[in-house]
Amino acid sequence: MRELLVDTCETEISAGQVGQYSYYILVDEMEVAEGFSCESYGVKVADLARGEAESVPNITVSVSRIDELIDLLIRNLVTPVTLRDVVEDWL
Repeated sequence: MRELLVDTCETEISAGQVGQYSYYILVDEMEVAEGFSCESYGVKVADLARGEAESVPNITVSVSRIDELIDLLIRNLVTPVTLRDVVEDWL
């Protein structure tokens, strides 16, 4: 599996505390039939300040869909804690 860093964002999470999140697209291969596989895409969010990360692999085989999702995650500063819920709602 490859991780492609898309963006790193900072935000104030409380008075004086800054959160820093990195957003990745995960690229993997998924077998869809015996002897046939294709690239699949997932996402990962890492909280650099706390050392936490969460990933959801194999969400889609569509490049445009994963781009749409990663843009949504970055725009809304989704954290590792809420990543899975956001992805499930998006699907």
